[in-house]
Parts: sequence; structure tokens; C-alpha cells
Amino acid sequence: MTTTEAAPPRQISRTVWILVTARAVNRIGAFTLPFLGVLLTVEFGASLGETGFILAVFGLATIPSRLIGGQLADRLGRRRTIVLGLVGCAAQLWIAVSPVLWSAIAAAVLLGLAFEIYEPSSQATIADVTDPADRPAAYGLLSAALAAAGVLAGLLAAAVSHWDLRWLFAADALTCLACAVLVAVALPADRPRDRQPTTKVPVWRDRRLLLLLVSGTAFATLAMQLVIGLPLTLVEKGLSTSGSGFILATSAVVLILGQRLLRVQRLDDFRSMAIGYLLLAVGLVVSAFAQHLVVFLVATVFWSLGELFLLTRYLTQASGLAPEHARARYLAVFGLSWGVATAIAPLTVTRLLESTGPEGLWLSSAAVAVVLAALQPWFRTRLAPA
Repeated sequence: MTTTEAAPPRQISRTVWILVTARAVNRIGAFTLPFLGVLLTVEFGASLGETGFILAVFGLATIPSRLIGGQLADRLGRRRTIVLGLVGCAAQLWIAVSPVLWSAIAAAVLLGLAFEIYEPSSQATIADVTDPADRPAAYGLLSAALAAAGVLAGLLAAAVSHWDLRWLFAADALTCLACAVLVAVALPADRPRDRQPTTKVPVWRDRRLLLLLVSGTAFATLAMQLVIGLPLTLVEKGLSTSGSGFILATSAVVLILGQRLLRVQRLDDFRSMAIGYLLLAVGLVVSAFAQHLVVFLVATVFWSLGELFLLTRYLTQASGLAPEHARARYLAVFGLSWGVATAIAPLTVTRLLESTGPEGLWLSSAAVAVVLAALQPWFRTRLAPA
């Protein structure tokens, strides 16, 4: 596991640049998940409780998706698995054309089963071609590129959501297919060692990985609550759903500008993560009391900086724990944090919004972030190399 100081990358591999470009193409259309709950309530008339249950089912479906992606990455190779996963995500076309609620539910489940297949391969590819000391910057480059595409994604979402939310899902499906073509054509072919038979690795016996999974799940749940809860909060406050698009765009700009912090800050993983959680907590507190879009945008600046510090460090730690021949499987297991979070967050968001309102939702989330910041010295001792 890497706990060294962050430093500018000495050289970014051509493979990383290709992968980053392809994922950015995909990200231009990937603004649908924050609107899935709104689509279910506004277009299909689902209640908050029903919406929370459906989104939780979607989240559960992403769990086997991530594990399948890790196995395929080590068996079939990175490029083939990425292409397969992106093509599967084009199932969003089904959501776009669904005439009734049950059809949209079936499409959401299918999307969940394909949603995470390409992630272990993408993350493992970066680790494969990057020195450990350079991985925070390499993962940061991926985050910055996705954020740059997210600026356009947010503006498109703001514009298209005025027209018909279904077009968001159609656009995302098309960008998934475009990204799959780019990866298939430009990413280097899988090498023989990438397609060797998968050897048995006691992934689930690695206690450090399991502890990192627990910590990562807590972070992912907070992040997913923002993705799902902010659009619903805007509805609760009587603000336009197009505000979610501007929030996405603002978050993307912050991630791009904040990328510089990853190059100049000299803190190790755990100090960086403590700072990240505190920034996240500030953004959540501001969100709790916001009444106008401008205030929500101020909150976005804080929680986006927090997420920037946290996500790159979590990926660096997870990839550092893994032996090279099982890296995709380690990252797949760690990535379950997002599947679990995607199942938990819709339930916590909808129930807290119904029972305590936006204030209770975001203040309780901020309290969790503060606790996680305080626990980082404890995590340092438990995750130290054996």
C-alpha cells in the first residue's frame, strides 16, 4: 500500500491517456444517475418510498457486476472487459423508451448488472502501467478528465432536463457505445499474461483489504447520498430540477481546479483523507441549511474538494495492497463499496428526507464524515504494510 508523499507524475503512459480520453467521452453523457430518482417520481409517479426501493435494487445489482468485472479482467483481459461493460451500459436506451414503471424497473436492474463491469479493468489498467509513487497523480488525472467532461455533462443535463428527462438516458447510452468503440480501436490489445487462467488468490482473507472495504463503503455511501439526495432536496425546496445540472458542472470545475492540489500537497494518504472528510463535512452542513441554488453551489465547492482528496487516495491504497496477478480482483472487491453504497444510499436518503427533511439528512451525513476524519490515525495503524 502506498502512503508516500504525492508528487507530480514523471511520465504518464500512453495507455493511461487513451483510457482517460475514452472515459471522458463516456462521461459527457453519464449524467443520468442523479436523475434516475427524479425520473421515477416525476415521469412514472413513484412515491419516495418506491423510488428508494427501486434505486436500492439497482444498487444491489451493481454488486455482482463489479465482481464479474474483476474476474473477466483477469481472465479475458482489460480491454475486452471494458468494451463489454460499456456496451452493457447502453441498456439505458430501454429506460428512455419505457412506457410504464415496471419496464423502467426491469431496465434499471439490467443496467445495474452491467454498470460496474468496466471499473475494475479501468482502475487495474492504470495501476498496471504506473509506478506506485505516481498512482495518486494518475488516478487524479482520470478524475480530472472525467470532471472536465462533467462540465459539459452538467450543462447538457441542465438544458435537456427542461425538455424531457428520458433524453438524458438515451444520450448516455450513445456515449457508452462511442466510448466502447474508442477503447476497442485505440487501447492496446490484451497481452497474453492479461489472459492467463485466473489463479486462486485469498482475496477475502486479506484483513487489510476488508478493513479498507468498510472504510471505502462509508465514503461511497456519503458520496452516493449526494448524488441521489441533492436532486431530491432541490425538489423538496421547490427549486428547479435543472439546478442539479449546474451542481454537476460546478463540481466538475472544482475537481479540475483542485487537481492541482494533488500535485503540490505533501501529505500522506491518511492526512489527506482526514482533510478530505472535513471538507466533505463542511459541504454537507452548508447543504443542510441551503435555500437557494447559489448556496448549494457553495456547498458543492467544499464537498467536491473533499471527494477529490478521498477518491484518489482510496484507489491508491487498494491497488497497493494487491499482488500484480490479482490486481483487478482486489480492486473489484474494494469496488463493492460503491455497489453496497448504491443500495444503501437510496434508502437512507428517502427515509431521512421523509422523517427529518433535508436538514436531518445532511447534518447526520456530516457527523459521519467528521467521525471518519477523526478515525484516520487508527486506520493508519491497521492498514500499515505487514
